[in-house]
Amino acid sequence: MSRRVVVIGHGMVGARFVEEVRRRDPDGERVTLTVLGAESRPAYNRVLLSTVLAGGLRPAMVALPVVDGIALHTGVAATSLDRTARVVHADDGTVHPYDELVLATGCRAWLPPVDGFADPGAPEDPARGVSLFRDLDDCGRILDAAAPGARIAVVGGGLLGVEAARGLAGRGVAVTLVHPRTHLMERQLDAGAGEVLATALRGLGVDVRCGVGAKAWDPEAGLDCDDGSRIAADHVVVAAGVRANTGLAADAGLAVDRGILVDDRLATDDGRVHALGDCAQHAGAPGGLVQSGWEQAAVLADLLTGTDPAARYRGTRPVTRLKARGIDLAALGDPTAGDEELRVSDPRRGRYGVLALRDDRVVGAVLMGLPDAAAMITGLYDSGAPAPSDRLALLLGRALPGETSPATDPVRMPGSAVVCRCNSVTKNALVTAWRAGAHDVDALSRRTRATTGCGSCRDVVCGIRDWLADIDPPQESAA
Repeated sequence: MSRRVVVIGHGMVGARFVEEVRRRDPDGERVTLTVLGAESRPAYNRVLLSTVLAGGLRPAMVALPVVDGIALHTGVAATSLDRTARVVHADDGTVHPYDELVLATGCRAWLPPVDGFADPGAPEDPARGVSLFRDLDDCGRILDAAAPGARIAVVGGGLLGVEAARGLAGRGVAVTLVHPRTHLMERQLDAGAGEVLATALRGLGVDVRCGVGAKAWDPEAGLDCDDGSRIAADHVVVAAGVRANTGLAADAGLAVDRGILVDDRLATDDGRVHALGDCAQHAGAPGGLVQSGWEQAAVLADLLTGTDPAARYRGTRPVTRLKARGIDLAALGDPTAGDEELRVSDPRRGRYGVLALRDDRVVGAVLMGLPDAAAMITGLYDSGAPAPSDRLALLLGRALPGETSPATDPVRMPGSAVVCRCNSVTKNALVTAWRAGAHDVDALSRRTRATTGCGSCRDVVCGIRDWLADIDPPQESAA
């Protein structure tokens, strides 16, 4: 008899978990899946929302494939858990029994307590002229306000805020980016990199104001700031952070902190209840990165299908890529953790690099305007391989012959290497697509979605295509 698994949440991580389960158990002999998704639409790739905002993708193009052989209920939210009876109650009156429960409830955008931001009649919702930036509906509202010549203030200079500001500027919108910290993306960047990023954004038409916080919003007058200035704006986009959706777990008596507490088996303090992704709190999972949720999904799928009872989640090595046209930025690991550090700065040309190594291995880097170096260094970081002896050449993306990184050499690249981080496409996935008949880059993109996000992986995909064409050329059909 198959095990009944109920999944609450059909976002990116919930959908990936379902896909991983069906990959291991295609006929549902071991696991029966029921999925409750509060959004009315099936899962889509939230990582690519900034690309939608910038006009690089249509909303329909970010949809994720729906896995066959599951009971998917969209527009249905779980309202309570009965852990004694092992059932989930939903807002449509249905009750769903489970043997194992998976919480993939994600997180919600945070609306800061700024005067005028919240709807007086519904304090958790934004007021007129204010949009959060978390889901496709938010994206639609922002696009409605983003007519050429419109004036929009973006509040928050983290990753999402920077991507939103760049995308809107590319649409001909007059954008002012307000950030209360001393430099942009302070969670990933040092002050030098933050300043180079701000300079690049200003060159693309964004008015960047760091050390300035939002104080009050009036849709008729604009946005007042805590430095006494007023920004003439028709609309405000808030990208000020997120909060994990832990309410359902907390109401059921599960242990929560900033997220739902889980161990290496992704289990809560109730061994039959698990949590994944942004709603989960694990010591080795960096916040805000979908990669950790996808890795957790694979581990839990191994455990619940019995494919690998010894599977454990040990943490994720963080890599952040900024998806903003005209700016190439990668941040990985901890640039302060090395016993060896190199730094280059060329702000006039939008280039900045920090490389940290320990025991000859890359432990952290910030790379802006250095795409070749970013590819090589990320490959070394992911694989744990020793760095080339000429560190400066590596930081400039010019490793010596014979010392090239696995990231730029398809022959040496491991099959599990992630080529497209926006869509979590590995080298193995591209090889499988090639063997299934996808014999050019466009076909590989359609089959795997590689290159359809920020586009920074296109050169690597081209290299893998050329390598495959040499070792496994397409067979011509008989006349």
